[in-house]
Amino acid sequence: MARRSLRRGFTPDFDPDCGDTDLTTARQDVVIGRWQGLRDLLDATGRDWPARGHRIRLLAQACAASSTVESWLAAEPGSADALVLRAATETARAFNLAIAAGRGVPIDRHRVDTAVTACLAAAQAYPEDPTPWVSLISVARLYPSGVRRQELGRWWDELHRRDPYSVEGHLQVLHYYSARWHGSHGLMYDFARDAAGVAPPGCALPVLVQYARVEEYRFALDAAGGTHSAVGLSQHWNHDGAVSDVRRTWQRWVMSRTASTIQPGELRDFNHLAHAACSAGVRDIAGMLLGMLGTRATRTPWSYTGEPERQISKWRKDLRVVG
Repeated sequence: MARRSLRRGFTPDFDPDCGDTDLTTARQDVVIGRWQGLRDLLDATGRDWPARGHRIRLLAQACAASSTVESWLAAEPGSADALVLRAATETARAFNLAIAAGRGVPIDRHRVDTAVTACLAAAQAYPEDPTPWVSLISVARLYPSGVRRQELGRWWDELHRRDPYSVEGHLQVLHYYSARWHGSHGLMYDFARDAAGVAPPGCALPVLVQYARVEEYRFALDAAGGTHSAVGLSQHWNHDGAVSDVRRTWQRWVMSRTASTIQPGELRDFNHLAHAACSAGVRDIAGMLLGMLGTRATRTPWSYTGEPERQISKWRKDLRVVG
């Protein structure tokens, strides 16, 4: 539920589940080791691929530090949903190891191989589901030299065949092609713009350009040793190209949407565009986006440029956003 502050008048609600109350209940089941809630949630989600991807990604993060998904598989070894969640969980575990090891320190290749094997098993168990292919492309980043171009291309073809406009799937490829991983700024932006160019009106893929700008900033921030002032924040976010990108994404995605509400799986995308609009000084679009979001917020990407609550509250006040 959105929180209000008497002193400030507004406090963003950083619900980790993005307002998905059924997901919140299932994640609470993970804490007590109860797997039946996971089964029921994924069964109810069905083939709504965006909602399924959102839920599996967050469930995997919760399951990574527990044995709940293994308990589910022990009870129902043939469950395709359990195998898909196990693949995402192994991927999350591999990334947790990489984070603990530190930037640039490779982790045990066996752990990456284990996640890849789990992804391929899940893909075989649930052939229609794009989610295992998203996990597979994600974990490929953890190989020190990445994977062969032909292999990545094959995995991408499998994902694209099942869900051609998957934002999460495209986002994982974008990360792979980024300078922080196995590509360059140019390769990353080319991929983002190509995807945006073929997206139908109302599709969220144009926001990949804003994700790419965040990735470029993170790379520059790492190079500057975490010093924001050394990166040149204003020059990065508000040049003519960045402003044009914000307006283009707004027009092609948000203004062409038919949905009247923001789904939990879309909340991170909307926050990326809102952050980009604020940072670029596109006040008309920034105000409308913050009004659409209300109190709902995600910590990223705001956390890369400062304290999220302070930034969102400041922009709402400056733009006189009501609601």
